[in-house]
This record gives sequence, structure tokens and C-alpha cells, in this order.
Amino acid sequence: MNPSLANFMLARTPEHIKNPEGDANMSVNTHFKLNTGASIPAVGLGTWQSGPGEVAAAVEHALKSGYTHIDAAYVYGNEKEVGEGLKKAFESGVKREDVFVTSKLWCTFHRDPIKCLNETLERLGLEYIDLWLMHWPVPMNPNGNHPLFPKHEDGSRDLDTEWSYIDTYKKMEEVLKTGKTKAIGVSNFSVPYLEKLLKEPNITVPAANQIENHPYLPQQEIVDFCQSKGIQVQAYSPLGSSGSPLFQEEGVKKVAEKHNVGPGTVLISYQVARGITPLPKSVTATRIAENLKVVPLDSSDIEALNDIHKTKGLTRFVYPAFGVNLGFPDKQ
Repeated sequence: MNPSLANFMLARTPEHIKNPEGDANMSVNTHFKLNTGASIPAVGLGTWQSGPGEVAAAVEHALKSGYTHIDAAYVYGNEKEVGEGLKKAFESGVKREDVFVTSKLWCTFHRDPIKCLNETLERLGLEYIDLWLMHWPVPMNPNGNHPLFPKHEDGSRDLDTEWSYIDTYKKMEEVLKTGKTKAIGVSNFSVPYLEKLLKEPNITVPAANQIENHPYLPQQEIVDFCQSKGIQVQAYSPLGSSGSPLFQEEGVKKVAEKHNVGPGTVLISYQVARGITPLPKSVTATRIAENLKVVPLDSSDIEALNDIHKTKGLTRFVYPAFGVNLGFPDKQ
């Protein structure tokens, strides 16, 4: 192990709180260390698919209720409302420096990342964000027939085939130097895509890789690879798809009964116990509060949750029809 990675792994020891039942041998992570040295809260509020008139209130309520991590994206179309929620929380006494904000570069901006980030900052009402991710490693035509989802006449995605995601990442490295983002990373990257990126000379190792992750799709090969390289894994859709079908899984319910908590708490705790940052989405006050709760899980709990996909099969809920092989084993 090289010295920089060794130092990172040493610094990665999480801040934690003791099990509320008093077991000194069991604790739950409240933060993880990024390879930049920054501290990232273990649980964040996701804002994907949070509708108009809902997300601002959800963000404000979350920050007033103890959250310190908000996950947004240009393509979600609600960054302005996320910014309104942030502003109201800041006006009520929440400090900007205490809130970790993530957003993402959309595919039609791969040739001009700074333009995307500047628009994001304006909508969020911020001078900087804490983490900026490449949303998908798929450049799309910036001059197509739609600003976000350009398509050809046959309905296929209008891709920018003369540009690569590595070109994009190098542009993001230049933006990093402006201070408008404290860290850069990736999202929806498989192991082959990460390996190709990391082979580039003098490349900045991504601070994070945000992927779909839950017991139907644990993607352990990506988790293991990222953790070996000092890349923090973030989990979107940690509760599964809309309607949370995982709540009805027998394996989830058994672990929930064992710990006397709801299935949502189990699914969030599953990620944190694996060293992953879950980003559950909700606009309901009670669910927002529940999703912040994390309980310590033991190895038998993790094993039970990991076994679910072995009997039910792998299920990926989010996979846009880019027409590109993104390198995920379940999509070969």
C-alpha cells in the first residue's frame, strides 16, 4: 500500500456514537473521511424525484432536524427549491459550513463543466458546493434537440461520441482549482470505468462514487474496489424503488424485528455498516426523521441482508437507455 493511501485509510476511522443501549463494543458511524481529508456525514437527504412545492420544505425540515448532508443534481430540475430550503435553514441558524452539499454534472455539459456548476451554484444560492460528481460517464450532444435529453429521430440518445468521460473528468479537475467545489467525484461508475480513469497519469482520485445500492443490488465488487482506492461509496435508492418493495422482504423484516426498528432504519443502517453513505429520499417529515436513525448491525444481520439478492435475484431500478455498455456485471 502506498503511503498516501495508508494515511487515508488511517484517517478514515469514523467518528461514531455508542449504541444507545450502552453496548461499548457496538457503535454506528456518523461521518466518514473523504480522501481529501474532509468529513462527510454518514447519511444524507436525497432530493431526486422530490416534487415542486415539496423539496424546499423537506430540505429545511431535514436540516432543522439534524441532517447535515443534502444531495442534489442539475438534472433533477429542483435545485432552485433545494436552494430555497437551504436559505430558510440558514436564516434559522443552521451554519453553511456545517452542511455538506453534493450536486452533479449532467451529461449535456461534459464539454463545459464550469457552465453547469455555475448554474447549479446560482440555483442553490451558494458560493461553493462540497462535492461535485459526474452524474453518468456518458457525454451527450450539448447542441441537440433537447438541453437535457437530446435524441435522434429513431428515439436513441444523441451521444457526443467524439468526447470521453475522461476528457470530462480532466475538465472537472480544472474547475476544482477554482474553489467552487471542495471535491470532485463520479457517479454510476463500474469497476472497468474506474480502472480506466485511474490509469490516467496524475489523475485526481475521485472522492466518491455514487451508485444505486440496496440488498437487491449490493454491488460488492464496486464497493470493494472503491474502498481499496480510498473512494467513498454513496448509495442512492437505498430503500429500493418507489414504494420501497424491500420493506416487505422477509430478511429485512426479521432484522427490523430483532432491533425493534422499522425496515427503513435497517436498510439505512445496512449501508452505514458497510462504510457506505446512504442518500434516502423523502418529503415526509416522519420518514425524514426515521431515515436519519442508524442502529448498529452485527455480521449476521449483514449476512441476512446480503443473502436477499441470492434468492430473489439482482434487481437494478435505475438504468437509463443510453445505448452504452456501462460495464456493470448484471447488465452484460
